Amino acid sequence: MYFEIGDTYHIYNQGNNKRPIFFEDENYQFFIKKMEHHIKPYGDFICYCLMPNHFHWLFKVHRLECQLKTFSPMSKTPEKKVLLNDSIAIALRSYSRAINKRFDWSGSLFRGETKAKSGFIEEFITVDSKDWNKLDYIHNCFHYIHNNPLPMLANRPEEYKYSSARAYAGLSDKIICNLDLGRLLWEDYVTSLGD
Repeated sequence: MYFEIGDTYHIYNQGNNKRPIFFEDENYQFFIKKMEHHIKPYGDFICYCLMPNHFHWLFKVHRLECQLKTFSPMSKTPEKKVLLNDSIAIALRSYSRAINKRFDWSGSLFRGETKAKSGFIEEFITVDSKDWNKLDYIHNCFHYIHNNPLPMLANRPEEYKYSSARAYAGLSDKIICNLDLGRLLWEDYVTSLGD
């Protein structure tokens, strides 16, 4: 994955062979903790959705590397730098090890490559035109991510328990997203429509 400071990315992956990656409520909660510990130091989650066999994050990058002491205060090499790509891989491997241990499994839980897109996404979003500007892209990803559970797992985005839509609706006390940034991007998008 290639990241640039200041850009917003749709980051996603799914279960190996499209198999489930979340099985119990505790799995979702543990994965959110991994997001918060390993990914949040690099920027801001704008929104996310954890589906039974895949996940989506909309993430604004503020830094490409952090010192190891950010994640492991007792490290013998606290000044060592950890790249965002590496932290994503560490979070997914750590989660996979926990699931494999929990269910006495082995092998890869996720597909080999996590994707990060800052533009048009052919695999996930279908639109008539690829001529989006950045705000169009962010707006469409934001809605796509929050509407992902519909209609199979929820009737409205805020009803789905493992999505940031609940935080935006004021229904969650566990907030890992920068709601102010998400609302600001939304306002910028609406303003751009009037131009």
